[in-house]
Amino acid sequence: MMTSPTSQLLLEDHPRASVDRALRARASVERSGFVPPTFADGVIFAQDIEDVVLTMKLASKYGVRIVPRGAGTGLAAGSCAQEGEVVLDLSAMNQILSIDPVQGIATVQPGVINAAVNQAAEEYNLFYAPDPASTAICSIGGNIATNAGGMWCAKYGVTRESVLSLLVVLPDGQLLRTGRRTIKGVAGYDMNALMIGSEGTLGIVVEAVLRLRPKPKHTATLVAYFPDEVAAAAAASAVSAAGLTPSVLELMDGKTLLAVDSAMGTEHHNSGGALLLAQTDGYGADLEMQALELAIKPFAEHCELATTEQHAQALIEARRQAIPSMEKLGTVSICDIGVPRNRLAEAIAGLQRIEAERGVSIFIIAHAADGNLHPIIVVPAGQSIISGAPKLALADMFYLAQELGGTLTGEHGIGLLKQDWLPEELGETSLQLQRRLRKVFDPQGILNPGKAI
Repeated sequence: MMTSPTSQLLLEDHPRASVDRALRARASVERSGFVPPTFADGVIFAQDIEDVVLTMKLASKYGVRIVPRGAGTGLAAGSCAQEGEVVLDLSAMNQILSIDPVQGIATVQPGVINAAVNQAAEEYNLFYAPDPASTAICSIGGNIATNAGGMWCAKYGVTRESVLSLLVVLPDGQLLRTGRRTIKGVAGYDMNALMIGSEGTLGIVVEAVLRLRPKPKHTATLVAYFPDEVAAAAAASAVSAAGLTPSVLELMDGKTLLAVDSAMGTEHHNSGGALLLAQTDGYGADLEMQALELAIKPFAEHCELATTEQHAQALIEARRQAIPSMEKLGTVSICDIGVPRNRLAEAIAGLQRIEAERGVSIFIIAHAADGNLHPIIVVPAGQSIISGAPKLALADMFYLAQELGGTLTGEHGIGLLKQDWLPEELGETSLQLQRRLRKVFDPQGILNPGKAI
């Protein structure tokens, strides 16, 4: 491997740089399954804001391309790196700096694991709402970069609704503070929202002020089993049509249930060909759950209320283990389409058609309350997920979402894997405007090059 001359200059000038091959290899890939043809020239392990500022000042000086990285749990190849690039690893910046229980805010560094925020907030009977299924391993910085969602998002919103302010290092090393510590504020353009979901292309988050919410006094949990996935999707749409807002409404198809049962020793598939997991919370949780059960019963074979906290947590854990269970079966490609909530059943029927036409194995899980589906292609270990039938199936999934009035990504971002289809969704006018905006922040094009737009 030949390190580029400019990368070498930066790596020699930075006290926290490494060119160790094993570290470069690990830092060049993430959870998407995409493997770049080469590895990054080096890795910088940031310990504090000053390390990030120095990195970007040196990168700007020498014209070095920088790929920011957190926990490496991304699913769109947004933090993958290759030759000619240097990875800036922020995982060691993992401190919860403060929690203000009166204001209901937490100030954290980007490498803090999502679940750790909730563990710290629980002491004050508060919680952080955005909770991806990977909450135990994903970091806040990555959640912000992709505007991550999760199981509670139908009621509490995605990451954007829970981030009040950011401290960002710009591509030239300047510090920028966005947002504010108040719930409301409309002075100037919303730079905070612009940064959230920008996939590390406009700046690097080094500190975040997160909104915490009062922990619900009561939660009701229900699992419902259905003859098939289309019936489960129809039931989810019926919940929305009834005007209900559950805190959780998750769908798992029959293949996913089999994978989870095999990995965890459970017996969900014995009860039905698909599953909906629902939670309601707050003082009216039981009343709302009664209404929810009434809405889905015409479609379900069997409904069961969790009678203990242990039972409820076991059901939630089964959903969180869905993707890890699939990963035991081979290499996975996790798609992320969104459709209008009343077209969920059509989307699932379309995915089943794609599976048959392309000859690939597709597992389906979904945040059913907001129409965000995760069709997951599983291929034998070592087989490519970015060419041949898997790529054709991914394209088909996007066109399906488009036909149904949806989007090719609800929460994972574009990264490298979805670039082919972005122009069709955005349109040329929007795409060119966004590219010009990116150049305002990064005229040299050194920050996470080739990703997002």
